[in-house]
Amino acid sequence: MEAGLTLMAKAQEFANNEFARARGIRNGLMIAVLAFCPIRVKNFAELEIGGTFQKVQGRWWIALPASTTKPRERRDERPVPEVLNSSIDIYLNQCRPILVGARSDSNALWISSRTGKAWTVKNLGTLVSRLTRETLGVDVSPHLFRAAASTTAATYGSRFPHLASALLNHTDPRVTEEHYNRATSISAANAYAEITQGFLRELNEPG
Repeated sequence: MEAGLTLMAKAQEFANNEFARARGIRNGLMIAVLAFCPIRVKNFAELEIGGTFQKVQGRWWIALPASTTKPRERRDERPVPEVLNSSIDIYLNQCRPILVGARSDSNALWISSRTGKAWTVKNLGTLVSRLTRETLGVDVSPHLFRAAASTTAATYGSRFPHLASALLNHTDPRVTEEHYNRATSISAANAYAEITQGFLRELNEPG
């Protein structure tokens, strides 16, 4: 989360040109959104503006239909923390058009700076791993974002029963315990955002 915010801040201040700035802000926003909203990489890569990624009453939401989730049993709807609102608006209004350029546009949220089109699932996963390796010194794949979120929820969110399984949109908590835990989605997302934003406040406190 902190790495994503740092990448955006550095791009705003130190980028050599508008294209580099747009790419840097996109990279940081990807990491930050994935940290707050650890959905599966396939769903993350295929987010579409106005569809699975939409603004509702001044707040951005991820809204995945049941047919795209695993297992295909229920929708996955979660708000993106408001702390990212301004960054999302900057990306959509200033950066994304630069990345698309004169090439044919689509509703894809994440745009490749090389092709001007939507990322493939494989290439987006590779980018996330590279960015985390460069900023954190550790290769954190999109799948490991989910493991980290599950562990964070289990460690710091004990007052919210089954927070981890709800956060990962698992209908059976045993799936979370078996595959992710190492130490309804809307409520889970809000609770998890409260925990993670608490980390941010601590980081920014003097001393």
